[in-house]
Amino acid sequence: MSQDNPLTFAEADAASIPLALLTAEAFDGWRLAQEPGARGWAEANGFAAGPGQVLLFPGEEGTPEAALGGVGSAKDRARGRFALAAVAQNLPAGTYHIESGLPQDPADIEAELLGWLLAGYSFDRYKEKPVRQVRLVAPEGVDTARIETIAAGEALTRDLINTPANDMTPDGLQAAAAALANDFGASCAVIGGYELLAENFPLIHTVGRASDCAPRLIDMAWGTTGPKVTLVGKGMCFDTGGLNLKPGASMGLMKKDMGGAATVLGLARMIMALDLPLRLRVLIPAVENSVSAGAFRPGDILTSRKGLTVEINNTDAEGRLVLADALALACEEPSDLVISMATLTGAARVAVGPDLAPFYTDDTTAAALEAGGKRAQDPLWRMPFWAPYESMIEPGIADLDNAPKGGFAGSITAALFLRRFVNEDTRYAHFDIYGWQPEAKPARPKGGIGMGARAILAALPDLLGLEPAE
Repeated sequence: MSQDNPLTFAEADAASIPLALLTAEAFDGWRLAQEPGARGWAEANGFAAGPGQVLLFPGEEGTPEAALGGVGSAKDRARGRFALAAVAQNLPAGTYHIESGLPQDPADIEAELLGWLLAGYSFDRYKEKPVRQVRLVAPEGVDTARIETIAAGEALTRDLINTPANDMTPDGLQAAAAALANDFGASCAVIGGYELLAENFPLIHTVGRASDCAPRLIDMAWGTTGPKVTLVGKGMCFDTGGLNLKPGASMGLMKKDMGGAATVLGLARMIMALDLPLRLRVLIPAVENSVSAGAFRPGDILTSRKGLTVEINNTDAEGRLVLADALALACEEPSDLVISMATLTGAARVAVGPDLAPFYTDDTTAAALEAGGKRAQDPLWRMPFWAPYESMIEPGIADLDNAPKGGFAGSITAALFLRRFVNEDTRYAHFDIYGWQPEAKPARPKGGIGMGARAILAALPDLLGLEPAE
């Protein structure tokens, strides 16, 4: 996040331009209530309160003295998120305050204001970009610190995913986790290289051993009281597919295959910065799935930390292997909630596309997460732990198959595979996320993106019996 363009609100006493928000349905009423000059100005500029439309009213010196922003029709708003962000992206540089037109629901207001901040996100680590300062004086009664904290967590996730694999190696991911831990007084331990074998993390070691950058397990802990939440994030810093090599076109976005790790780190930042009354543990198997003489092979049978054996039928189904060891560790100590997040399967993208985060869990946890997703405008879609498909992940020669043949239900079978490494009495949710915005939309530039983190954050009070944020 650029220091010249922080994702923060302007000072409350800053000089600002009034901004009125209009729906398409309200536009005719507004137009009829105006003086002829204002009506003519709107008509001349083609303003009809469409999504993201902006109309500026110049003052005596030609600079804007007021602005209108369109948020579109009910159909437009149902089809998209962050209507205010669409307005912010089209406003000229300046500082604004919202005079009218915000939604009534506090959760919707928070989501819209967050969208404004995220509209200012830019990944500029490798190339300086001109900064267009479009700042907002937050409305009274809004918890600005909370919204800024959520924006900072999302920006961390985006930055980590957007960083190319030559810099976001397992070393780089470890450094990012250590820096985050240091910022909030958390501990951060690492088990790496051959030590993984000595400490019984055979799958993490096997998947990552072909890389020159040693595999490792990052273990971060924060908080001393309250319910315990364990977040497990897939940290596949680059995935060639191993010996079952991916085609070049499929390899092009594999810097984002650590999107699960990036998302749990962004969520961890939100939790710690908000000082939620809980104990947090973050486990990240950080590896590269590379090709060398030491690469694991199709047909290998591997023994996991839990003792379950796995037949390897495709080395490109490696994410579930490293998560398996991490989940087994997570369940060796009691947790009130265990969540895994991973860019795990292409099948999930085929099923729901890039916008929705598919997740798997029990009915009670699902209800809380779905409600949290709606409040935070962080859309989720529940998928089933479909027990009749359990036989698909049982090859016969070993306990489990990492890549069932046939091509059916790929996301479901991957989730069932992971569930085998979670204790039956542990409350568990798995998110099969994409972690990438394929085309720019309001508050979401093309590139890395967090999915599910804000929904989880919003659901934690219900899931853990915490006091909800005011």
